[in-house]
Amino acid sequence: MVWWVSLLFTVLSLMDYCFLDLYIWACDAAIPYLKNPNLDPEFRIYFSKEWYEALRLSVRNFFSEIFNGTRLPALLKISSEKNTANRLKKDIKQLNLKLSQLQALLEEKEAQLCRLRIHASSTLEESTRLTSHSSSTIHVEDPLISRDAQETCPPATPQLVQKALDQDFVAGPSQVQSELTMSEYFHDSNASSNLNVGDGGTGDTSQIWQDGTCSENGREGHVEDEFPEVKVDFQETFLGHTSPISRCRFSASGNNIASASLDGTVRIWTYDSSTPASRNATIYCGAEIMSLDWESKSDRLLLIGTADGGIKAWNVDAKRVVCDLSTTEAFPSVLDLKCSPVEPIFVSAAASRGHGSSYIDKLGFASLTVWNMKMWKVVTVLPLGKDPPAITSLCFNHNGKILAASATDGMIHMFAKDMAAGLQITGWPAHDSAINSILFGPDETSIFSLGSDGKASIYYLEIFEWSLQNQGHVLWSRNCSRFCDPESSKICRHEMALDANGRRLLVTSGSIRAPIYQVRGHINGLQTLPHSAAITTVDWHPTLPFFVTGSANNSVRVTSIL
Repeated sequence: MVWWVSLLFTVLSLMDYCFLDLYIWACDAAIPYLKNPNLDPEFRIYFSKEWYEALRLSVRNFFSEIFNGTRLPALLKISSEKNTANRLKKDIKQLNLKLSQLQALLEEKEAQLCRLRIHASSTLEESTRLTSHSSSTIHVEDPLISRDAQETCPPATPQLVQKALDQDFVAGPSQVQSELTMSEYFHDSNASSNLNVGDGGTGDTSQIWQDGTCSENGREGHVEDEFPEVKVDFQETFLGHTSPISRCRFSASGNNIASASLDGTVRIWTYDSSTPASRNATIYCGAEIMSLDWESKSDRLLLIGTADGGIKAWNVDAKRVVCDLSTTEAFPSVLDLKCSPVEPIFVSAAASRGHGSSYIDKLGFASLTVWNMKMWKVVTVLPLGKDPPAITSLCFNHNGKILAASATDGMIHMFAKDMAAGLQITGWPAHDSAINSILFGPDETSIFSLGSDGKASIYYLEIFEWSLQNQGHVLWSRNCSRFCDPESSKICRHEMALDANGRRLLVTSGSIRAPIYQVRGHINGLQTLPHSAAITTVDWHPTLPFFVTGSANNSVRVTSIL
């Protein structure tokens, strides 16, 4: 009986709550029908300021809890991350510009310090000479003999003494007078001069553009101040490598860049944020990378040559090695690779191992092989004679009918259009020693060579533009020894690159700046913004005024110039 009573009370209490809720809802529903609800004692509280503030605070707290407990939508994250990336890019650009300015200031101070040291050394030598001369004059026994000797051989003027001292500092006492005379002559004349190739060359007299430079025996010298800094539109630096850069190459379209380092890695990347980064990749080759070349007709394939005789074909879209070739064991160093601009073939220049300490001396004999890119098989081996010196650089002309190859003995070899026949059509000695790089000119009537000349302790690294219509005729030349010093040549092979118009020639440098020469121009050239170490590789964009430089400080930099 008791449980019936408790159940009845429970039901009645629930009905009470329901009737109360119905009453509240009925009151709320009656508000629109009242003439002045704000005056009604039942609803007056809902129109007060206190109730409004309490309601606003409650709603605000409610939505705050909702949004704090909800994850941020992905679209909003993309927008915020993009803004953050743009802000960081601007900061990096400003920091790079500030770093370049500081490096330029440091280089200027170092140059001033070097000039002061040279001046102090020359002043000390001059004072020593004057002292010794005065002491020898005092000990002369016969004044008549001394007077006759002074009248016969008058002392040099102070200006001549200073110039002779400066020249003696560079070339040694035996060459002071001849070098001084030649330098003053060409400086005053400011005109073209003739160069005889000599030393095993063709012997033809060749006219060279001098453009107001000092010349000695057909070789030029430029003053540091004659190379102003290039005007930069923008600059992007890539810091993904962990060892010095050995090669950098733009793809055929210019959208991608392949960079290789001495630790055996190749990285494919893009400098433009609007270009998809889906092709970016890191390739581990397990040996030093010595050569790179993109397929000429597309950006699909990248060829990689290594120091252990390997030739890898990397498919950029599939992100994998589609073919892994190898040279013979006798020629393990793949120094250069070059794809034909027309046919599906490429040529590899491999070398045996030498017994020297410098980069060139470590190279032995050469092997030139033509490969088919469809079957990935050897087509033919080009003839070079018995025990030929190593081939350092290759270059096809625009239609792929002529292949040029440069060797460590200073020779330029030219092969005919039919690569399968392997016919060498001509060749000539271009330099006294090794040629580092070779390029066809923009109009296909000339060819550029970067090589070393001079003998014994005198070292020159020069650029020649050779005429193909008049073999052995030099159209233009530059001496770039002060950029490409002998010490840097011991550890790397210097190279050069022509811009899309064929008017500017960019060359690697043992300094932190690289020279940009004006081909057959009336100004000496420009120099790049500084890296923090030597510039080991260069390349130009195929169509735009962009160039890429790789440095011994592990960085790769893309620069757009005005």
